Amino acid sequence: MRHFINLKDLKSRDLRKIILDAKKRKIARNKLNTLEPDKDKPLKGKMLIQMFEKASSRTRISFYLAIKQLGGGTLTLRSNELHLGQGGESIADTAKILSTYGDGFMLRTDSDKKIEDFKKYLNIPIINGLSPSSHPTQVLSDVFTVEEIKKKAISKLNICWIGDSNNVLNSLIAASVKFSFKLRIGCPKNFQPSMDIRNWVKKNKKKMFIYNDPKKAVSDADVIFSDKVISMNDKVNKNKKIKQFKDFKINKKLLSYAKNDCIFLHCLPRGDEVDEDIFLGKNSHVWQQALNRVHVQKSILLYCFDKLR
Repeated sequence: MRHFINLKDLKSRDLRKIILDAKKRKIARNKLNTLEPDKDKPLKGKMLIQMFEKASSRTRISFYLAIKQLGGGTLTLRSNELHLGQGGESIADTAKILSTYGDGFMLRTDSDKKIEDFKKYLNIPIINGLSPSSHPTQVLSDVFTVEEIKKKAISKLNICWIGDSNNVLNSLIAASVKFSFKLRIGCPKNFQPSMDIRNWVKKNKKKMFIYNDPKKAVSDADVIFSDKVISMNDKVNKNKKIKQFKDFKINKKLLSYAKNDCIFLHCLPRGDEVDEDIFLGKNSHVWQQALNRVHVQKSILLYCFDKLR
């Protein structure tokens, strides 16, 4: 049984296999309608249970389409609809029930510990659809998108992140180690990645580069990633934080320091961290990025179900 919780814990060769499978499956579906299953229907008869403790658009829809296109089905739950949320049922008991009814479990949660607790008691694979410290399905899909657009391995590209140190960046840092790409991070001094993450990178004999000057961070970049400065459930003085990031707004002037063919990616939803003309401009590939969640998550499901070709 294989789980998909954090990119740090997964082997590089398995992550590469997922991306290669997603590429093949995307090409093979070229003439199929949205809900038509892949011809091989590798997960026919299988059911994915999804549970959301946090709001979701892309993760919810993309996993629904992913399991459907693989020939299976899905049931979507909210924690406040279960005894887990209302009746005080334990995670252990809930996990046993989920294992009885479903074949896989995708959890989007506000607690990293909850994912680990479910992992302990489940008899089916668990996929992290987002947690406070990690967003692995998003970032693996982003690696796929970068290579699809640039038509070369991400290890040959200069990758830049501009913005807050959050769960998406944590997974991007993990990806930089697993896929061996150069990562530059631009953020204010008080919002740098934690020492735990920096020490993990060093332990793996890799490097990342942190700049408090956004122009230095984007210099010679092939790809610029960003995310909302104010994340979901961010318990901070929002006006103060926005002011602290005012020099890190992605606009034409900042983009001019990157390569001419630099692409812009954003996991969405967007905020004031990027100008409208950049978000909707020729450098932006955010809609392709969102669509690719379906294709990569299909291959993640196949990995977890031990059906990866």
